[in-house]
Amino acid sequence: MTLRTKLLLWFIVLHLALAAGAVLILMEHQEWLFAVELGFVVSIVVSYRMVNALFVPLELIRTGAELINERDFTSRFVPIGQPEMDRLIGIYNLMIDRLREERLAAEEQQHLLQKIVEASPSGIVICNFEGAVQQANPAAERLLREPAVAASLPSLEAGQSRLMTLAGARRLKISRTEFRDRGFPKTFYLLEELTEELRLTEKTAYEKLIRMMSHEVNNSVGAVRSLLESVLHYAEQVGPEDRDDFTSALTIAAARIESLNRFMTGFADVVRLPPPHPRDVDLGPIVDDIGRLLRPELENHAIVLKTDIPAGTRVRVDQSQFEQVIINVIRNAVESIGECGEIEVRWRDGVLSIADSGHGIDASATEEMFTPFFTTKREGRGLGLTIVSEILTNHHLPFSLTNREEGGAEFRVTFGS
Repeated sequence: MTLRTKLLLWFIVLHLALAAGAVLILMEHQEWLFAVELGFVVSIVVSYRMVNALFVPLELIRTGAELINERDFTSRFVPIGQPEMDRLIGIYNLMIDRLREERLAAEEQQHLLQKIVEASPSGIVICNFEGAVQQANPAAERLLREPAVAASLPSLEAGQSRLMTLAGARRLKISRTEFRDRGFPKTFYLLEELTEELRLTEKTAYEKLIRMMSHEVNNSVGAVRSLLESVLHYAEQVGPEDRDDFTSALTIAAARIESLNRFMTGFADVVRLPPPHPRDVDLGPIVDDIGRLLRPELENHAIVLKTDIPAGTRVRVDQSQFEQVIINVIRNAVESIGECGEIEVRWRDGVLSIADSGHGIDASATEEMFTPFFTTKREGRGLGLTIVSEILTNHHLPFSLTNREEGGAEFRVTFGS
């Protein structure tokens, strides 16, 4: 039973009791009949209106609560001329206006945040309460196509970051953070591509080191070479029995000095690499010329070079620098094969690939392949792939070096992307 019904019943019982008393009075004073009836009518009307007046604020509160529950912040109540009710209506309308303004501001901020997230160059991945991916911006969607990236996300702890290397010397920083949504923790990941920043940092470091080494070595090499040439003039003054040993020792020393000079020149070539001057060139003749250049070296190792470049395939590159890329990659393939193998250079759908039948890439070297001075060769300098990476990066050409399922490795350069 509602409170309204209870009050109405109370007034009815009260008036029935009064009516009983009035009957007793009227039995002795019948002249009061009209006054008693009028009093009853007035009392009933006043009671009814008082009940309605009492419950109007409650109805207002109920209606307002229903509108708020339905998230309707546009409906407002109109004043009815009663001071108490009008104050309540004014408070409700003010509250509704503030809620509407706050919701509008929250929607605008949410819309702005969504636009910022979508335009962000960093990948942003938001997970649901179960940890599954709920939302990812376009940058994250591109990065999540890499199986290694998607697989590494669940292994991170909250607040942890990890730096990983992707194909083509790309470096990616993955960070995991938590936030609270409706009182419960949710996870989001930030994927930041640091390839260019790390490349420039490494380049600045090794350029400074190479310049310092070149300066010191060249000063010493020039002076020592001059001394050796001067000392050789005294060979005739050495006894016949020691002359050959004297000359041989100085010649070997001069040769080692020249080898050291070439060694440092190789380092300096990385620093002096000029900006590319791309132009449209025919790829087929370039690959054929390189094949003729490397033929003696390939034949010495019993390695067959196969080429499959459709006639008229044109690319926009700095020809001399791109030739250096192909030569370095093929020579790396030769060293990987050792003896008796095959190298295939082919063009398919805008991708130049150089595949070999060698030993492939060791898992421990995958993340360091394009790092300056890193090498797995006893006599290597660790600059071949560094030069390749530098040239292709300057050309804005995506590249990768991966193992093949059938064995060996494949270097790919993508054009037109």
